[in-house]
Amino acid sequence: MFLLTHNVLTVDVEDWYHVCAPGGAATVPPRQSWRVRLNLEKILALLDEHRHKATFFMLGSVAESDPDLAPMICAAGHEIASHGYSHRLVSDLTQQQFRDELQLTGRIIMEQTGQRPVGFRAPQWSLTEQTGWAFDILREEGYLYDSSLNPLPFVGNYRGSRTPYILEGEGSVLWEIPPLVTKSWIGNLPTGGGWGFRFFPFRTVCTAIEALNREDHPAVLYLHPREVDPDGPRLELPSLKRFVSYGTRTDAASRLSELFRRYKFITLKEMVYEWQHVS
Repeated sequence: MFLLTHNVLTVDVEDWYHVCAPGGAATVPPRQSWRVRLNLEKILALLDEHRHKATFFMLGSVAESDPDLAPMICAAGHEIASHGYSHRLVSDLTQQQFRDELQLTGRIIMEQTGQRPVGFRAPQWSLTEQTGWAFDILREEGYLYDSSLNPLPFVGNYRGSRTPYILEGEGSVLWEIPPLVTKSWIGNLPTGGGWGFRFFPFRTVCTAIEALNREDHPAVLYLHPREVDPDGPRLELPSLKRFVSYGTRTDAASRLSELFRRYKFITLKEMVYEWQHVS
């Protein structure tokens, strides 16, 4: 199915205070405490140094608040995809609210960059079998892929596919592209991003990437800007929620640099276009 084996770095463009809680959007702190631009500049510099491209899932409210961010990312040759608008869980939205958020974010990105997003990722992996209607809406709005179904316990379906596939449903083709996990005797481990990417041994991450690549499948990594900002502010949260949201105060940048030296990275849009060409 795959013409070439590439990997993808995805970045969820949100700030340090965007932590999902049932029922509502994050409380926005004073502007002087925002860190997203500073951290995005670090990530863009790393990508430029190693001449790789990435997919940035842009939160519509962040793009609206700082209208130079999306053009800055786009000008560097990267893909802008949608992360919704408010960072509310999809399961907390009605079908109409989901569509409204999708359209609003798409409109903001289009006005700022001249490019319409073709990919989507839900905040906190909040698309599930119970929100299957969202995939129909993504098709109707012209999206080509989703990257929201995480094959992990608690935040996803631990029995879910670890490799890309076409979602069942009426209408146009919609790809599902799950993030990297590592199989183990206790279940899938979150080595592809978040706290797990910084916590597990680096060799474990590489082994998982190479195992997928040997089978001609891509490894999809995910990153939040705050993960290259170990000294940045953090919300006061219960211990477990705090660890899952932020992990340890370590910087992901050195691991990213080493991965960029070892593997080839392109955007999800490029990858999907490639699959369409050979399918």
